[in-house]
Amino acid sequence: MYRKTAFTVAIVLFSLVVFAQERSQPQKNQGDKGYTLSVETLEVQLPISVLDREGRPVNGLTKENFQIFEDKVLQTIKTFKHEDIPLSLGLIIDNSGSMRNKRERVNSSALAFVRESNPDDETFIVNFDDSAYLEQDFTGSIGDLIDALDNIDARGETALYDALYLSAEHVKNGKKDKKALLLITDGEDNVSKYGINKVIEALKQSKVTLYTIGLLEENDQRGGLFKKPPSKKAKDDLQKFADITGGQAFFPKNIDEVEELVTHIAHDLRNHYTISYTPTNAKLDGSYREIAVKVNPPKNLGKITWHTKQGYYAPKAEPVSSNQ
Repeated sequence: MYRKTAFTVAIVLFSLVVFAQERSQPQKNQGDKGYTLSVETLEVQLPISVLDREGRPVNGLTKENFQIFEDKVLQTIKTFKHEDIPLSLGLIIDNSGSMRNKRERVNSSALAFVRESNPDDETFIVNFDDSAYLEQDFTGSIGDLIDALDNIDARGETALYDALYLSAEHVKNGKKDKKALLLITDGEDNVSKYGINKVIEALKQSKVTLYTIGLLEENDQRGGLFKKPPSKKAKDDLQKFADITGGQAFFPKNIDEVEELVTHIAHDLRNHYTISYTPTNAKLDGSYREIAVKVNPPKNLGKITWHTKQGYYAPKAEPVSSNQ
């Protein structure tokens, strides 16, 4: 399978390049990716999803409706936007054997998602079974995506962590500033080389917003007295991954609900608020900073919910050479 081999080689080469850079240059904290750093200031940008009680995007809010806290300290909002911004998008689709009877409907839903998204988006597709592989690199062509999704050979086990980790790395190559991933799976990871902690760190260090859809077994009796059923663990993982990035996790009762869900996700992405601030903590120390957002809507809106990243890694200042 050419695409699979090409993606594997690309990942190996990427790892070698990173290793070489780390050996030849002063070490950099990976958390500086996705944040704008100038000589004097650090600027943090947050995409924020605000939804009403029906899960629909809430429009018409202003800067005055938002409060941003970093490590519990109130921050001053620098910029405020509510625009439909094109994004670099990754579709991560489970191709394991258990998906054989679901893939056709999932593919149809994936295309519906792309069609409902911003027409200027660029999209790549990662399939995963025993391993993860790049089925289609970034493209704006629906035809390319259809061809990639038609390349179905559902088999093997579920390298979910590998697919998510590698996709979080690959989306950084996208040309758009705003980035998102959509993961669709029906089971728990059981064969990945990367562990869950590696995935969590990659998501914390990324700029991406992740949405997950888990087609999981509701009455999973596997497991034991001291071990969660696999489907319960999978649900917890998918929820945790989405929460870290400010995305959402969905667990439909059947495959028929997926297309409606992806349409909802596409509309949500196109209606994000984008807020930036300059942290009061100006230290470039590589530390992890927790973020909390409070939304104070007009009273006539009723109950709302909102989602954004849980935090970020501050850049780490480069040591100054004594020779300079």
